[in-house]
Parts: sequence; structure tokens; C-alpha cells
Amino acid sequence: MVSHHHLPTFSDFPSPAPTAPPGVPRAASLTSGRSHTRRHRHARTHHGGSSSTYTPQNEFPVFSHTGDIEIIITSANGRAENRYLLHRLILSQCSGFFEAGTRAEWSGQPSQSLARINENESVTVGGSSRASSQERRPAQDLQPKQRWRYMLDWQNTGDDGPPMLVRKEDPTSLFGGGRAPPTRSNPPLSNETFFQSMTNFSALNLHERSQVSVPAKSGDEVLKDYDNLFRTMYQYPPILDSINIATAYTECKALLHLADMYDALEIVGSRVDHHLLRFGARLFKQIAKYPSSYLKLGYLARSRTIFIEALIHVVGQWPLAASQLKGQMDAPVMDLIEDKVDELQEQQEKVEFKLWRLALTTSRGERVTPANDYLAWLGISLFRQWLAENTTPAPASLATEPSRPGTGTTAPPGRATSRSNSSNHIASQRTQPPPPPPSAPAPPAQGKVYRLLGSSSTNPTAYLTHDELKRFLKLQPELYTRDNLRRFERRIDDIKALAREAVKPLMRNYLELDLSTFGTAGLGYLTCVRLEEEELPWED
Repeated sequence: MVSHHHLPTFSDFPSPAPTAPPGVPRAASLTSGRSHTRRHRHARTHHGGSSSTYTPQNEFPVFSHTGDIEIIITSANGRAENRYLLHRLILSQCSGFFEAGTRAEWSGQPSQSLARINENESVTVGGSSRASSQERRPAQDLQPKQRWRYMLDWQNTGDDGPPMLVRKEDPTSLFGGGRAPPTRSNPPLSNETFFQSMTNFSALNLHERSQVSVPAKSGDEVLKDYDNLFRTMYQYPPILDSINIATAYTECKALLHLADMYDALEIVGSRVDHHLLRFGARLFKQIAKYPSSYLKLGYLARSRTIFIEALIHVVGQWPLAASQLKGQMDAPVMDLIEDKVDELQEQQEKVEFKLWRLALTTSRGERVTPANDYLAWLGISLFRQWLAENTTPAPASLATEPSRPGTGTTAPPGRATSRSNSSNHIASQRTQPPPPPPSAPAPPAQGKVYRLLGSSSTNPTAYLTHDELKRFLKLQPELYTRDNLRRFERRIDDIKALAREAVKPLMRNYLELDLSTFGTAGLGYLTCVRLEEEELPWED
């Protein structure tokens, strides 16, 4: 039987007729051949054959069919310009700025239904057959859709941030002002004017933009930042440097500040966090150099890893970063830093109390005294003297002593040197975070001392070395013998073991950074601060 969907033609019947196999009627063989031929012809011609006509796509950054928010981003000199035609639905979900700016009470026009993504197809419910959109479209949907137009306001831009977008009323839009956007069936595909208008946006093609970033010339950084903002809202990765981490920091910081202006940190922060974490160990080394700067970035991006890593450095060096954070961070962050500083100081006080109470015992279990073991008592006295010298600040007369000329610690001011340093500083501001101010107080020295005490097992000569003990015993010639020196060293090793056990709580390292590359002293400060998930300042 011939299907009513396909009228048989001459080509459906093979010529010459095949010979039927033994036991099979010839009519059945012909029917099987026709069905096989029809199936292949039907599959080949179902989609209109091999020839197809190019249809303009509805894609980022210009959604010519469904976009209802036109955005024009221009550089300060007006030589560069990016144009977007995006959706209110997406922008309002990602940004509080657009959600509030496109409300009916702000736009001054009655609220209208959003444009449908596919205007030529009706919604299929329960598997029913689709009808023509002209048959199902209500009469009010045939009216022109409401559009919004935004442009950068360079005239009212302050010195502390990029220009903001402002809404323009009743514009002469590039896309036809208030007229309804073109649909897939109107204008027809043969309309040359329509294709010419689409050609104007070839520079904004998604494929080209994903391969080549916007040039970061003077004044063009704003275009790149806004482009990254809109790309992120449409779930495209922002164009950020993936080789130079200092440049990536600058670009991520600019993108986060822009997202903060438009209340879009929730969606942008995760992208920045993902991009920076791809640097791995290089990122953690950079955080160790500029902890306060990365603390601000991690807080804006809501990055758990970056924020905690920077916080450990800041607390360990406190109050070195106080001048860079006070007045620039939210109160919850400053309260968290102060709480962690207090916790660290309490831990140090407990450890220091144990160190000062260290004592040796004799073979009979008695506490060492000058009467029962004079050499061991001398060892305890020497250890406490070393501890006092290394944990007590130097006297004011020594701390304020000016550096001697010729030592290389200071350099006389000169015009050429000052000019060179100034130019290098200005150039570095665009690629890396600012270094700590020279007038900031030095970090506490106890961290280095505790690390020396805790590393004595792997490095017995970290402090109170053999030569130091030998010189100490020679102060009393009657005590200096080879046997006494060996016995004195054994008792000092016993004290070191007790000290190592006492400072063990301060030796914990909660950094992602590998401290083994920094030698015995490590970073010079403690990194045992621990932050729980519920302590994050953005967690409820």
C-alpha cells in the first residue's frame, strides 16, 4: 500500500525489477524495495534539501528580534563605541540597577508584557499541535513593545569611578526608536536593507569578541569593563588576562567595582573567583605580597578562598595593614579582623606563659636548681635570656638610632632618583596593587621566634648553636671542659624539645600557600588563624 503522504513517481519503482528470492512472491519484493527507497528520500528532503538560506541569528550582543534594552557605551573621546540590544528580563534578574530602572513607575509608561523569545511559534501545551502565531497572538501583542535606551554619562563622572549609565527618553534609536523590532517573517529574507543593517553589527559578533579582547588603550578600559559586565550577565566568560596575574587583578578589580555600582556582584563575583583561582600557587604568592588589596577583592567577589587566605596574612601582620583597611572596609569585616587578632594574641600569651615556666628535672624527678644540677640550671637561664632578648622590643635608644652612612640602608635624596622612583610607581599602579606605606608599623617579631622554636627538630642549629654554648661556658673557665660541654648541649636539647611542644599550637598553617619555600623562618609571622564557614562576613 502506498502512503497518502507520498505520491509514487516513476523513480520509486526500480528498473529493472529485481528478481524475487526463492519462496518470496515478486509483489512483496517490489513493495519492500519501494518502502526502502521512500524512507531514504523522505529523510533526505525533510529539511528542505541541501540548499539553505542564511538567516540572521538572535545572539549576544545584539538581539535584533527580542531585545528591548538598547545600551550605547562610548569612550571618553567618543572615538570608540559599543552597542548592545539586550533583554530587560535578563538584565533585571542580574542587576538591581536595571530591575529598578525599568519598572513602570520609573519609566512613566504602563507595564507591558515582555517580548517572547520565539515570536513565530506558539507555546505547545500537553503535546497539542502548534498553530500559527498570527492566529493565537492577542490584539494587544501586535502593538509596538516598550523599549529602554541607556547611554554613558561622561559629563557627570566623578574622579572615584567610571561613568554611570543614564536612561534617555524618546530616542532616535539605531534600532528604529519605538517601532516594533523586526521578526523572522517581517521583513522578508530577501530585503536588502535588513541585511545591510545587520552587517553594521559584524564587529560585535560573538565569535570575534570571544577571540580578541577590546583594546585597553587610554579611555577604552571602560568599554572593556562594561563589555565584561554584560558578557557575565549572559553567562559568557569575561575577557580577562590569563597570563599576567597583576594585570588580571587590575581587570578583576575594575569589573567588581563596576558590578558593585549596578548591584550585580552576585553573578560577577563567582566569575572573578573562578578566573583568579586558575592561577593556583601564583595567586597565593601574590596574596602574600598584597594581602590587604586581595582582602578587599575577595570580599567584593564573595570568594571564600581568596578572602580567608588574605585574612590570615592581615591578622598575622597586624597592625601593618590597619592604615589600608580602616575606613575602606565594611564594619563586619573590621570587626572580624579585630576578633581574630585578639584570638591570636590570646594563643600567644598562653604559649609564652608555658615557655617562661619551662623547667628541667634531675634523674630523681626533682626540679633543677643551682644546688642539685648547676649546668642544667645554667642552660635554663641561658634559654630564658635568649627568649627575653628575642620577644622584647629593643630599647628606644637603639630603635631610633640613625643608620650609618655607607651601610646601604639609606640613600641620600636626589632629583634623578626621585624622578625615576616616581615614574616607576605611576607605571606600576596600573598593573599591581599598591605596596604598604613606608610609615606603617612593622609586624610583630614573635612569629619568627616561635617558628624558630618550633623548627628545632628539623634544624637543631636554628638557635643556641654549638658555638654559642661553647662561648657561654668559657665565661667560667673552671666549668669549660669537653665533658661539661657535651652534657650542657644535651640539657639544652631537652629544653628545646619542651619549647617545641609548647609552641606547637602556633605552628599550624591554614594557608593554601606552601611555606616550605620560605625557609626556616617562614613568612616571619604566624599563620595559625582559622576561619569557619559561619564566620564569613557575607554569610547569614
